[in-house]
Amino acid sequence: MNKTVSIVIPCRNEENYIGKCLESFINQTYPKDLLKIIVSDGMSTDNTRNVIKDLQKEHDNIILLDNKGLSAPKGMNLGIRHTDSDIVIIFGAHSYADKDFVLENVRALENEEVGCAGGLITTINDTTKGAAIAEAMSCPFGVGNALFRYAEKEAYVDTVAFGAYRRTLLEEIGLFDEELVRNQDDELNFRVEKSGAKILLSPKIKSTYYGRGDFRKLWRQYYQYGFWKVRVIQKHKRPASIRHLIPLAFVLFLVGGGILSTFSSFIKNAYFLILGLYILLDLFFSLKISFSKSIKYLFYLVVSFPILHISYGLGFILGLLNFYIFKSSKIEERNKTTSR
Repeated sequence: MNKTVSIVIPCRNEENYIGKCLESFINQTYPKDLLKIIVSDGMSTDNTRNVIKDLQKEHDNIILLDNKGLSAPKGMNLGIRHTDSDIVIIFGAHSYADKDFVLENVRALENEEVGCAGGLITTINDTTKGAAIAEAMSCPFGVGNALFRYAEKEAYVDTVAFGAYRRTLLEEIGLFDEELVRNQDDELNFRVEKSGAKILLSPKIKSTYYGRGDFRKLWRQYYQYGFWKVRVIQKHKRPASIRHLIPLAFVLFLVGGGILSTFSSFIKNAYFLILGLYILLDLFFSLKISFSKSIKYLFYLVVSFPILHISYGLGFILGLLNFYIFKSSKIEERNKTTSR
């Protein structure tokens, strides 16, 4: 196992997280002489760059690049082009890796059919509200069959977060789409599958992600996921998975069913029956998690699940209007960020 590996980390203003992120790669079980850690910094204005430079003094395999393009996909591509490593792993500055993270990714890519590998992400937060939101983001009711949130078995999937890619495959299919504010990895993984390569999810590949700590940030995050998912579908003429359409259907049901129920008692009864079923499911999963974790989570979970579903669905609807009706790709330019 002598593959060279580069970790590419786009970031901006991550002084509270970048140190632990980099240290998790400094302490990998994979041979240090085969590993490069590349930070594409979007011209941070806090102490992020100083934290990186301090670690550079002791570790010559840490590389700091100026991402003057500012956006996350531009930072990813900048890092990829800077290295000729056999394997490229994209990682988030708001996260840290298990000590065997790189080793298990390399092992997964030993299968010649696999072009991209990824693993299980554990979402955490230091506050009660944030911890409850993290639990909602790790629950099938909250995120559907996004297996990288909770999988226990190895499986082939349609996408992974923090993917590890064969360089030869990236040279074949191209790098990240720099137009996209969100869903860059989904779009790239769409092309991985179209090339005939497989995407492997392995629970042995472990990382931890610091999730959103308040409802406003959670809403914005999933609204953007829904909005930019439309652009990915538009580019490839179809969704990668049916789960991407379910929040859209849910929001259309809430609005359309609510309007139609004023004209028909039958529709009204059916509408409130389905809405009641959703509320029961929300309560069931909220209670289930609260009893196993902490009863303090209950209120936050009850609120988090609808936020995940409604914000994504509304974002999807606005994306449909933006990309198909108004034919624009610029409406969300102001939301670009280099952190993941």
